[in-house]
Amino acid sequence: MVGSDTIRDADAGFPAQGTRFHHRVGVGPIKTHDHTEVLDVNRPYLLELRANARPFGTALVKLLLTPRRPDSTHVTMIETAGDPISRLLFNPLTAPLIRLRNMESLRRLKRMAEARATVAAGGR
Repeated sequence: MVGSDTIRDADAGFPAQGTRFHHRVGVGPIKTHDHTEVLDVNRPYLLELRANARPFGTALVKLLLTPRRPDSTHVTMIETAGDPISRLLFNPLTAPLIRLRNMESLRRLKRMAEARATVAAGGR
């Protein structure tokens, strides 16, 4: 599972603190509808989220953004368990899988940002 399967909707004003986007997550035929809420935002440096995929678990996701150039930002993703039950899933055995999933999420984010930059530049 890499992030959301489908983004169903987003609150007006997203990503302001307290706003949410609503998603479907899961693996194969096992899917759940839930939401992710913005806990903190400090543009352009921080976006902190509480990602819910109940009953599977919750996660606290911190995106640290470091602007490098006008057209480049380095993103670091830190994910931890969001509740006591999810702590059982965040352990040394699952850490490599979570790291791989987060690397794939960041790769997809990069691809989306680059596509948006290309469109903004007039398709160059």
